[in-house]
Amino acid sequence: MRKPCCDKEGTNKGAWSQQEDQKLIDYIKIHGEGCWHSLPKAAGLERCGKSCRLRWINYLRPDIKRGNFAQDEEDLIIKLHALLGNRWSLIAGRLPGRTDNEVKNYWNSHIRKKLMRMGIDPDNHKLHQHRPCVRTPQQTPISFTANSSESKKNNVMSSKHLPSSKSHGKNHANDQDATSENTALSFIKEETSQILNLNLELRIAMPLDPGK
Repeated sequence: MRKPCCDKEGTNKGAWSQQEDQKLIDYIKIHGEGCWHSLPKAAGLERCGKSCRLRWINYLRPDIKRGNFAQDEEDLIIKLHALLGNRWSLIAGRLPGRTDNEVKNYWNSHIRKKLMRMGIDPDNHKLHQHRPCVRTPQQTPISFTANSSESKKNNVMSSKHLPSSKSHGKNHANDQDATSENTALSFIKEETSQILNLNLELRIAMPLDPGK
C-alpha cells in the first residue's frame, strides 16, 4: 500500500514559516503551479505536494479575496450548492478569489444554519414538510368534588325558586296545629254555652226524719 506523501522521512508537518511561504511564492511566480508532486523538491521545500497546494490555494494566492462574503456571493453559493451539492472546488471556481475550503467553512457556519431557520432543508433545498398537528379533544377528567359542588349549587339555586321540604313540613304542621286549636276553641265555646243554658233553679230541702 502506498504511503501518503506527508509520511515520508524528512517531511515537515508543522506550521508554515514565513521563509517557506516566500520560497513557494517565488517558485510559482517563475514556473507556475505545475505538478504539485514534484514542486516541493524543485522549490527547495521539505513539504509534501498536498501541503504546498493547500497552502498556495488557501493562503498565498495573490487573487484571494479577503473579508466577509457579500450577499450576492451567498446567493450564488446557495444556487450552486443546489446544483452541485458538496463539490466545493467547483463552487469556489465560480467565485473569484474564494477558496473551496473557505466556501465550505462559510456554508457550514452560516448558510446552512440560515436555511434551517427559514424552514429549508439545506441538503435538498426544499421546504420542510411539517405534518399538521391534529389536536385530539381533551377529555375532561371526572371530578366527583366538582360534580357534588355543582349539584349543591344547583340545589341552592332551585331552593331559591321552590319551597324547601322542611319549610313545607313546617307549614303543614303549623296548619295542623292551627286546625286543632280552632277545634278546641269551638268545643270549649260549645260546652260553655251548654253550661250557661242549664237550669240553675235548685231547691234546698231539709232531710226527712225517718222517725216520722
